[in-house]
Amino acid sequence: MDTTMVIFWAVCFVVFVVAEIATANALVSVWFAIGSLGAMFFAIADISFVWQMVMFVGLSAVILIATRPLVKKMQGRRYATNFELDIGKTARVIEPINNALGEGRVKLDGTDWAARSEDGSEIEKDAVVTVKMVDGTKLIVSKQTS
Repeated sequence: MDTTMVIFWAVCFVVFVVAEIATANALVSVWFAIGSLGAMFFAIADISFVWQMVMFVGLSAVILIATRPLVKKMQGRRYATNFELDIGKTARVIEPINNALGEGRVKLDGTDWAARSEDGSEIEKDAVVTVKMVDGTKLIVSKQTS
């Protein structure tokens, strides 16, 4: 048995596991960790390096293909962020909104935001508006009708 190769594959396994833990369950290197484990068993059985590599690549690929549906499901999850939660809320205009001049600010939940009107109309100071969408750091708003 070539202990150098056993140690090599054990170190690879540890590196891939640490990388997986460091990426907070992003599933980046778990397949390679399992492939390293398989290759390490081949090294323990004193099978040639070429076959160890075949085991590493083959097992990693098989595990990757087998877990692909799970990975796609995990990556497909979307979490609401603050800007998505702001849509539909009301805000007060603190600086008149004029899209042509690129001016306008609103206060939403105590925070000052740049704002533009949804339909391009001007909106006066102290008007109450509804947030329609978020465009970068600007709120797109429409004036509320009484």
